[in-house]
Amino acid sequence: MPTDKKVRWGLLSTANINQRLIPAIRASKRGELVAVASRSKATAHAYASKWEIPQAFGDYAQMLASGAVDAVYISLPNHLHAEWSIRALRAGVHVLCEKPMALSLEEIDLMIKASQESGCVLAEAFMYRHHPQTKIAGQWAHSGKLGDLCLFRGVFNFSLKSKDNVRLAPEYGGGCLWDVGVYPLSFAQYIYGEAPTRVAGTQWLGDTGVDETFAGLLEYPRNHMAQIASSFRSPWYTHAEIVGTKGRLTLNRPFVAMDTNRSMVFYPEQGDPLEIQVPEKELYLGEVEDMHAAILDGVPSYISLAETRDHIRTVLGLYESARTGDYVKLD
Repeated sequence: MPTDKKVRWGLLSTANINQRLIPAIRASKRGELVAVASRSKATAHAYASKWEIPQAFGDYAQMLASGAVDAVYISLPNHLHAEWSIRALRAGVHVLCEKPMALSLEEIDLMIKASQESGCVLAEAFMYRHHPQTKIAGQWAHSGKLGDLCLFRGVFNFSLKSKDNVRLAPEYGGGCLWDVGVYPLSFAQYIYGEAPTRVAGTQWLGDTGVDETFAGLLEYPRNHMAQIASSFRSPWYTHAEIVGTKGRLTLNRPFVAMDTNRSMVFYPEQGDPLEIQVPEKELYLGEVEDMHAAILDGVPSYISLAETRDHIRTVLGLYESARTGDYVKLD
């Protein structure tokens, strides 16, 4: 695609999360929001009117075949991510897909194959990974400022009040690990630069049979370890901590709401804590700009598909461990 053109975006669904991506697309210099699709024509037109989107489609496939969009943001329930990502890629449309990108290795492998065969970009929408705060934390960990890394700890909890929610539906890929536990899981992988070799998980299952609380232990090469936790059963709470031989780095808002009362602090082995300043940036803008660079400039996506595959592989290993009560080695 010529670099003087803008990427024409379509929203594949009218999910609430779109409300965060719409301002990011409009704030970007090389993108424009041109269409939205829903299963209902009436819903699509009402949504387009509310958000001032030029085109509305009452069918996902119709938008993909229209030639009106270059890229789509897929914010459907988890169990539909693979199907509609593949259909979009085969239609010649680039895809930014919400996490988790897939629910099995078979699905993610088919998605990767569709991306390779079509030549279209496929990327996982982990918006926090593109924020300056996350990148600064990575620089501290990878540069040796924390010494030899020992432990990563991360948690993402919130209280899910409604029982009529797709997050609680097993057939939709529900469960707190798939929904929010993947955030600390992916952060650990980013800090250590690789997937774990062995994992152990434990879970509390709710009435619908999905995990409403999950805790995991992840073991990596070079004696690196991670502890992650997630829950739908406690008040909203996020935290991340990277522990090394020279000190520890803590983040009170590592995943979401990073633009409000954010704090990243280094606690050295000796001396006073150091507050680390972070540049301000729209939380979802980074992933949009990353897609534009991949589509228009041919720059590799910041989060590789190999890394995304490892996210899924690790989640599946944790669930297997929680079911069996045994450690699970990851191949």
